[in-house]
Amino acid sequence: TAAEIASVFDSGVTAYDAGDYAKAYKIWSAIDDDDLAAMRNVAMMRRQGLGTEKDPKGAEDMYERAAEAGLPTAQADLADMLIRGEAGPPDPKRALPLLEAAAAANHPLAQYELAEFYEVGQLVPQNLTVARNLYAAAASHGMKEAQARLDQLGPAPSPTAPMSATSAAAP
Repeated sequence: TAAEIASVFDSGVTAYDAGDYAKAYKIWSAIDDDDLAAMRNVAMMRRQGLGTEKDPKGAEDMYERAAEAGLPTAQADLADMLIRGEAGPPDPKRALPLLEAAAAANHPLAQYELAEFYEVGQLVPQNLTVARNLYAAAASHGMKEAQARLDQLGPAPSPTAPMSATSAAAP
């Protein structure tokens, strides 16, 4: 039942929080087909080598299953792995729709990484307004890197400010 699965999941949390990663991994592995959060946690442990051998490809496969089922944390984690190239060559194109889905679900890491795409125009049209909004959303969740990036970008130009001769002549 759902209550039994929740109880088993919680026992994995207790083991994890106590630093018994092998026990947590074993517990969550036993229910990863029945619980998306357990599936994501197994993937995270494979990614980091906690309680099990480090297995980037196995982590990617497990994240993929949880991401396809719609779990925003798995979408963000898989996108992060793809951007970093942890299980193969970096694949920002494959990461983009995952970032978009997780950012729409208000996941701060996804918002931050998607903002980076918009800031530089990687696979999306460069749009500093969208980038600022995404950085601000991530910063609102306490992500210091997002606030720092937002501060570096400075305030958005005022839409009512008259254009200077220099900005009017800029290409």
